Amino acid sequence: MRGAVLLAMLVPLSGCGTAERLARIGHAPDMAPISDPTRDPDYRPVSMPMPAPQDARQLVANSLWRPGSRTFLRDQRAAAVGDLITVLVSIRDNAALSNSTDRSRDNSENMGIPRLLGLDASYARFLPNGIDPSKLVEASSANSSVGKGEIKRNEAVTMRIAATVTQVLPNGNLVVGGRQQVRVNQEMRDLSIAGIIRPQDIASDNTVQHDRLAEPRIAYGGRGTVSDVQAPRYGQQVLDAILPF
Repeated sequence: MRGAVLLAMLVPLSGCGTAERLARIGHAPDMAPISDPTRDPDYRPVSMPMPAPQDARQLVANSLWRPGSRTFLRDQRAAAVGDLITVLVSIRDNAALSNSTDRSRDNSENMGIPRLLGLDASYARFLPNGIDPSKLVEASSANSSVGKGEIKRNEAVTMRIAATVTQVLPNGNLVVGGRQQVRVNQEMRDLSIAGIIRPQDIASDNTVQHDRLAEPRIAYGGRGTVSDVQAPRYGQQVLDAILPF
């Protein structure tokens, strides 16, 4: 009987991811294997507006100079699919918003028919006793609305992450994506970045600032024992989703 009760309690919990947490009790979070970013199920090739194609410059035979090179040998900056580049992320955002609204309205309506086509003498025949024809309708309404909102945000993220060139667009821009995982004790920190960069924005040491990325996608999060404690309980999340007030 006790086994059946325990099984009945564990079945609904398995659907909420509790079984996965129970399975890793006493074990550190597993690190993801190194893999080709283009084979990720969420990977999608990027399509952007492109300028008209231009004829490629012909190389001169027996010349040490390469088109686009900054030296006589070879530019060491990322330029082809599979090359690595370091993205420098330094985000410092501050925002303060404050809104206040105060609205009120009063309405009053009165309507009567003291005289109508000379029939006022006959009102007593078809109107109940106690009704004043000059005050047939009287209505009033009043409403008031007061609202106030305030938002304060202060964010700072500084990190360096190596990304891989996954695609070269027809205009020469590079699509990059990278992910980094750091595990400390029982907590996993997951960093990821993706975007589009111009080769001209790559510094000589093969780095690029995050504000040079177009369509940037920067994520920094964690999972593990600390993140589990900080997350609301499953029951609380369900109530927050379904309760209307």
